[in-house]
Amino acid sequence: MSVDGLLIVWGCCFKQFFMVLEFPNIDPVALALGPFQIRWYALAYLAGFLLGWRYCMRLAGWDEGYRPNRDDIDDFLTWVIVGVVLGGRIGYVLFYNFGYYSQAPLEALKIWHGGMSFHGGALGVIAALFIYPALKKFPPLRLCDIVCAAVPIGLFFGRIANFINGELFGRVTDAPWGIVFPRGGDLPRHPSQLYEALLEGAVLFVILHLLVRNDAIRNRPGIVSGAFLMGYGVFRAFIEFYREPDEQIGLYFDLVSQGQLLSMPMVIVGAGVIVFSNLSHKNKNA
Repeated sequence: MSVDGLLIVWGCCFKQFFMVLEFPNIDPVALALGPFQIRWYALAYLAGFLLGWRYCMRLAGWDEGYRPNRDDIDDFLTWVIVGVVLGGRIGYVLFYNFGYYSQAPLEALKIWHGGMSFHGGALGVIAALFIYPALKKFPPLRLCDIVCAAVPIGLFFGRIANFINGELFGRVTDAPWGIVFPRGGDLPRHPSQLYEALLEGAVLFVILHLLVRNDAIRNRPGIVSGAFLMGYGVFRAFIEFYREPDEQIGLYFDLVSQGQLLSMPMVIVGAGVIVFSNLSHKNKNA
């Protein structure tokens, strides 16, 4: 019997003797008014931008007399949106499915079909985080800290939207919370989107919030940014062991996924930013 046949038999036996959670099958369209449709995916981005913006405004108000101030944050929102959308889409095209989009370049414009790369979006926002302060003539690291502290809010809602869409699901599992996804075959899989919402969203937000509340850390611009890069990189690399590898890419050397490969530099750069911040603080007070 082939491997596929054995998997089918095993799956049938598993479903016979153990409880398997069925996918809730939530309609990806949250609201439809005739031809006009609002998808949960779009609402997730909207919630992330609006709540993240309000949180950044609050953080900017904690240190009066320093820039960025609330006016700077208000103006920067547009830059963040452009950086996330353009960087996320371009990153997905280049990092995850270049072969397909090189044959159908117009499909790259259809972002409502899904397909956004966090690492690409991060690069887009990083570019904005250095260009905008240069134009406004203030140091960039304090702005980086404020924005990084808010990013997990968007990550949380984005991963919930991935779950609703039934995409980016996990690997096959015999865990009692395994879910049979419509596009994932007959076997239960890890709800890796929810793992990411928990770790990259909720847990990382709490960690960064505790850091940014600390006056000593807030007076060392770069610490929160470095902690975000390291935290996300570690959490993402860990969850990739439970997430189904991208079909068009698979695993490098049958071991490392594309997500892990892109997360490793984030950990290294994050550690470097923290070291740089501490050295700068010591030299400033020497």
